[in-house]
Amino acid sequence: MSSPAGANLFTGFTRLCKGLAVVLVSGYIAVQILPSILTYVALIPARTIPFGWNLLTAGYIEQTVHGVLSSTIGLLFIGKLLEPIWGSREFMKFIFIVNFLTSLCVFITTISLYYVTMQENYLYTPLSGFSGVLSGLLVGVKQIIPDQELSPLKIKAKWLPSMMLLLAILVSFFTLEPATYLPILIFGTYTGWIYLRYFQRKQETGFKGDPSDEFSFSTFFPEFLRPVIDPIASIFHRMLCGRSDASNEARGGYTPGNTTLPGSDPIEATRRRERGARALEERLAAERLIGGTGGGKSKTDEPERDASENV
Repeated sequence: MSSPAGANLFTGFTRLCKGLAVVLVSGYIAVQILPSILTYVALIPARTIPFGWNLLTAGYIEQTVHGVLSSTIGLLFIGKLLEPIWGSREFMKFIFIVNFLTSLCVFITTISLYYVTMQENYLYTPLSGFSGVLSGLLVGVKQIIPDQELSPLKIKAKWLPSMMLLLAILVSFFTLEPATYLPILIFGTYTGWIYLRYFQRKQETGFKGDPSDEFSFSTFFPEFLRPVIDPIASIFHRMLCGRSDASNEARGGYTPGNTTLPGSDPIEATRRRERGARALEERLAAERLIGGTGGGKSKTDEPERDASENV
């Protein structure tokens, strides 16, 4: 019977993700009941200076039904994978940072577009939505289980952020207002990668970031483009993150020749991906076991489910 396995697919959501889902749904309902509050909670660049808090609130306000549904479902399922590995505090910290930086980058971009084009719609169009954070969370999936193949799509998890952006760019050619969502997705992906690449602190080692080649910026692009992307990315890396590298070298994480020492970040990054892969495999194995036994709860089922939920 497949129904028990299907039921298990919709269980195990974390308490934090459930709470955030309630926030997203509540925000959507509030905007539908009182549309005037959108002026105060959405990102409207012309009004951000007096209403600076909208840099924080805009990410949690969905204006459409499909927006709130996709954001809620994506948050619950991605959080089910990432939060047990990162921890609740780090997971919430990631959401807060990516949400704020995405809104800030979108604000700067729209102001710049206004001065270039002098079109006032860039100043007064309400921008909001959780899609920027979701795109950042997809980068986390890329980092944790890059080689895990997603059976319905037949693609590896490492291509999820790239495929999402490619699809959004293609759709933008057929929509009237691509500026309402495309910058949010792009900046959400980029700020999520920046944080995970250079700033996320590992509790086990105390090091920051994930300097492994498998998580470099060029891995978002097809293989034939990487010789072009790598030199450009290395320039920005030296400009923006040279001080961070020096700090890690002083602590023994790196050597000047780009080699690593025991306990350094690349090794920890590999361990983190292995933990993510094990967590996913154990969860899938538990679901298959439940489906094969017809949903009966035996004594041997309980340890496997507990193990998968506690990873």
